[in-house]
Amino acid sequence: MENKKLWAKDSANRNHLEIIEKFTVGKDKDFDILLAQYDILGTKTHCKMLAKIGFLTEEENISIQKELDEMYLLAKENQLLINNGVEDIHSQIEFNLTQKLGDAGKKIHTGRSRNDQVLLAIKLYLAAEIKEIAQLSKNLFERLIVLAETHKASLMPGYTHFQIGMPSSFGLWFSAFAESLSEDLEVLAAALSVVQKNPLGSGAGFGSSFPLDRDFTTKELNLEKMNINSVYAQMTRGKSEKITAMAMSTVAATLSKLAYDICMFSNQNYGFISFPSELTTGSSIMPHKKNPDVFELIRAKSARIQSLPNELALLTNNLPSGYHRDFQLTKEIIFPGIQDLKDCLQIFEFVLKHINVKEDILKDEKYDYLFSVEKINELVMNGASFREAYREVGNSIENGSYSYRNDDLKHTHKGSIGNLCLDEISAQFEEIFRKFK
Repeated sequence: MENKKLWAKDSANRNHLEIIEKFTVGKDKDFDILLAQYDILGTKTHCKMLAKIGFLTEEENISIQKELDEMYLLAKENQLLINNGVEDIHSQIEFNLTQKLGDAGKKIHTGRSRNDQVLLAIKLYLAAEIKEIAQLSKNLFERLIVLAETHKASLMPGYTHFQIGMPSSFGLWFSAFAESLSEDLEVLAAALSVVQKNPLGSGAGFGSSFPLDRDFTTKELNLEKMNINSVYAQMTRGKSEKITAMAMSTVAATLSKLAYDICMFSNQNYGFISFPSELTTGSSIMPHKKNPDVFELIRAKSARIQSLPNELALLTNNLPSGYHRDFQLTKEIIFPGIQDLKDCLQIFEFVLKHINVKEDILKDEKYDYLFSVEKINELVMNGASFREAYREVGNSIENGSYSYRNDDLKHTHKGSIGNLCLDEISAQFEEIFRKFK
């Protein structure tokens, strides 16, 4: 079979090549399929630029664009396959063009290294995935806002140190996680700003003696900026993945905490919330069980996602500038993590549609002490100093004479039980979300 590696020499020992390829390629082909459409977009742009500066004729460019458009449709459906003997999707695209167009296909690598070719494809892929994560976060955010509005008058216990603290509400609880997603979105927007910069034209990291028009390719790719310095452009390999992973980890932290709360609050000892049986799982020997497996898996997957920045840091931290094959493994780390995060966001929004909230939770006498601070505040409003009031209520709790309930809570300041400011939280989210359009 013909040697189909862009870098291979005619004198290479075929058996040796196969042994080395098996180790060096590893799982890379599995992830390359995800990059196919983005590599094609980059190649289309590069070829338009080559025609502009005279390294492709207009006829050659038209033919190349036509073939690339057909491959793009296949790539969008994950139908652009890597043939046996072809090292990666980037090589496959070039070989397909060469097979169809002959010498024109052999020209497309002019002024381009596989380094900036792959880096561009990864950046375009990451940008698209960040935008999708942002949209899924928006879906979950809107679900939480609806739940907060629906259950704003439903009181629940608030806890610190796992101890009963003060009165809270389901509106306050749901909207807390909505606002958390709002700030997570800011970190996602920062990651998007980093990855949406054009490295094309940096070559292997040292530019080119060809008169490449990098402003043209930046505009053609609908990117606002480029990585200007050719050495630094290559340094963004690994860095782009790590910054994306950091943003993903902030979203995952929010999901993990909410999943933990749901597992706890759906426990029979709490009994604050429940879900239809079909959204839970049973036990093989205990017929009464309704296990929150969805949320336990969200919690577990979120923990793994939060480990990604550290794993990427360990992979890339002790490397000098320039490209190194170590970077290939970033795909094995972050690509599955992206899918896991999207899956968690989707399933979370789905199951929350069906959450059942228990009413009148605080009528249980075990929550009497929740209102101790309300009693203190009442005494202060009637003229006592805070320290005097605190001592009086504390002594009544110690000697067993405490008795106080107040179901008519007067919490009026912004962000409290009685003033959730859901419109303001939503407005903040929408302002940030516009950065993804």
